[in-house]
Amino acid sequence: MRRDLHNKKVVVVGAGRSGLALADYFQKCGAAVILSDRREAQRIAGLGALLERDLVLDLGGHTPALFAQADFVVVSPGVSLDLPAVAAARATGIPVYGEVEVAYQELDAPVLGITGTNGKSTTTSLLGAMLQNWGQRTFVGGNLGNPLIEAAGKPWDYLVVELSSFQLEAINAFRPRYAILLNISADHLDRYPDMGSYVAAKCRLFENQREQDVAVLNADDPAVLAATEEVRSRKVYFSSARVLAQGMGFDGENLVWRWQGGEHRFAVAELELKGMHNIENVMAALIPALLEGCPPEIAWQAACDFKGLAHRMVPVRTLNDVTWYNDSKGTNVGSVVKSLAGLQAPVTLIAGGRDKGGDYGALAPMVAEKVAHLILIGEAAPRMEQALGGLSHTVRVNSLEEAVRTASALTAPGGTVLLSPACSSFDMFASFEERGDLFTRAVLGLPGRQEEAI
Repeated sequence: MRRDLHNKKVVVVGAGRSGLALADYFQKCGAAVILSDRREAQRIAGLGALLERDLVLDLGGHTPALFAQADFVVVSPGVSLDLPAVAAARATGIPVYGEVEVAYQELDAPVLGITGTNGKSTTTSLLGAMLQNWGQRTFVGGNLGNPLIEAAGKPWDYLVVELSSFQLEAINAFRPRYAILLNISADHLDRYPDMGSYVAAKCRLFENQREQDVAVLNADDPAVLAATEEVRSRKVYFSSARVLAQGMGFDGENLVWRWQGGEHRFAVAELELKGMHNIENVMAALIPALLEGCPPEIAWQAACDFKGLAHRMVPVRTLNDVTWYNDSKGTNVGSVVKSLAGLQAPVTLIAGGRDKGGDYGALAPMVAEKVAHLILIGEAAPRMEQALGGLSHTVRVNSLEEAVRTASALTAPGGTVLLSPACSSFDMFASFEERGDLFTRAVLGLPGRQEEAI
């Protein structure tokens, strides 16, 4: 963007964390800001400081007349470009930007962008830690944590950015030096009309790359390979199934990096992170760090020190010889499949929430193999029971607290209880974090014996 914003009229759509950061940025640049959200003010946290600078609020809906007066409109991640007020503004020629695009125009450091259905946050955090361990001034954020617009106006060596399909819908000139696509499985089909539309949004990550840029791709994912056939940047692959002649592979014990005639091995046993999905995340993170010149021992030490992120297969406690895991971030079917794959049967699975349109039948083989008890909550419970209920003992309950009590009563010593919902949290909670925190509190509040700290 890089233009004089003084006295420009800007509509920011969505008053979540990114929307508030955008409003703050534009206000500081001298723009007249209208913040539009369907919620009322009492349901929006963090408005106070913005209101001191003459912020105009358009709450309880979106007023087309205010959009029509704007010099441009900026949508927060998750706001659909098909929102009627946004679509009407676009139809009259008013520019519409996404938060990532606005931020990109104000930044000079190279962007390392990470997308995929699962593993984005872990890979983003790993790569950021590797570059920081190397002494580089590295911003880590995007869809994870800090909005990218918060990086504007500060000196960075690298910007490591998690990118959702929603954010990628609204890019224009955004061009990452590294574009990482971890995997593709069905997700957000409540937002997209079909799987092809979802994949197309993901692959916008590559559309502005040039031949000197790098696409980091999962060689084991047929959907990734099919979707990136026409990518024109330099492709570098990772594989957890084999050692590659060129790229990052796995021999069963070591990650094997082969590049331009050299080879380096990393012993997987040294990692704190467990599970094949995390091995893939580490491989994907290592590639751009090594290609940028980070010494292998520095990048690997950061990977070995990394203990994982909250609400992603976090062990909560062992009680009466039953181990409890919080995987509240498991918000799609593919994520739950990977989480179950890393556990031994018998598992009591707590699942459900707001239905995102996924095919729960894809869970069937893993449920049949691993799950002794299936406890369902939320709006998606009827659909999930229809798809999976005949494969294990299935119970529907009315709350997460009731699910924890039921799981405690049903799970025999030696078993595992896993919260991995395969759904979003928004039918009952404000976020997956709130859902995971409530689960953790409920589990820690259970009475019992032989408890071990994890």
